[in-house]
Amino acid sequence: MPFSHILGQDTAIGTLVRALEAGRVHHAYRFEGPPGVGKELAAVALSQALVCTGGDPLGCGRCDACRRAAARSDGRPAAPLHPDVQIVAKNFYPAAVIGRSRDELTEISVDQVRSIVLAHAAYPPHEGRARVFIVRDAEDLSVGAANAFLKTLEEPRPGTHFILLTSRGDRLLNTIRSRTLPVRFAPLSEALIRRVLRDRGVPEGRHDLAVELAAGSASTALDLADEEQTASRDAFVKGVLDAAAARDLGPAVAFAESVDRDKGALKDDLRALNAALAREARAAVASDPRRAGLSARRYAAVSRAVAQLERNASPSLAMASLIAELRSVVG
Repeated sequence: MPFSHILGQDTAIGTLVRALEAGRVHHAYRFEGPPGVGKELAAVALSQALVCTGGDPLGCGRCDACRRAAARSDGRPAAPLHPDVQIVAKNFYPAAVIGRSRDELTEISVDQVRSIVLAHAAYPPHEGRARVFIVRDAEDLSVGAANAFLKTLEEPRPGTHFILLTSRGDRLLNTIRSRTLPVRFAPLSEALIRRVLRDRGVPEGRHDLAVELAAGSASTALDLADEEQTASRDAFVKGVLDAAAARDLGPAVAFAESVDRDKGALKDDLRALNAALAREARAAVASDPRRAGLSARRYAAVSRAVAQLERNASPSLAMASLIAELRSVVG
């Protein structure tokens, strides 16, 4: 069954199953929740149920329509093989496909909404059951794209459904929010994320930190547990602590200048550093309270560095300031 492989989202899936069984599926859903918790899996399962020709209101998962709704074409775009299931997403389609001169690197453009949604939503489905548009990372809709969406989103033709996926529902226009029915997807439990890591063959030694930093996201945990990323993150943590413990500022300056200029990657590295400091503090709190206190002060300093990056501070300056502060609490 299409919904059976979606784990840890009983409330959200229950809402969709009841709507399907009652034959009262809303025309526009907004799936909200952290990245990597099953929103897109649920959207695909719902699209299978809506186009299914096997006679099961929840989707049989076996008929040709169900299989094509879940399968993807080779190359770009990796679009559903079923003609009545379409994906809208940033940088998903080659520029020429949606009538642009350049790819959509920063947002979902009005050109994509016009060519992929508006050009098709006014017509009946190709195969008679339903037409489904899945909008991935709907917060990426430009203002023009969102406004172009509104009329169709509010009054679609019968059998047309929209599923907007977002981890930042607060960034959607209020007019989009008011026209969509929210379905909440919760962060996954630690036990479930560990199960996913085991099922994917990730060595046990990489689980703890990945789970700690993943914030309930299976996809984030898998990325964090990647062997190359684990080695890079461990090297970063060691480099910061070595620079903080050095006799002079030379290593600190050199390390600060060498850090990744990508703020998102740097914040992830700093969160890994904080996780290491938190584990160190917990381990020392009973036997060495002074050491635990130093680790806690370092943790606070790293948290301030993350806040500085979120306020658009320079990565190299934020790191230089952090290492200087860590040196002052080395003891």
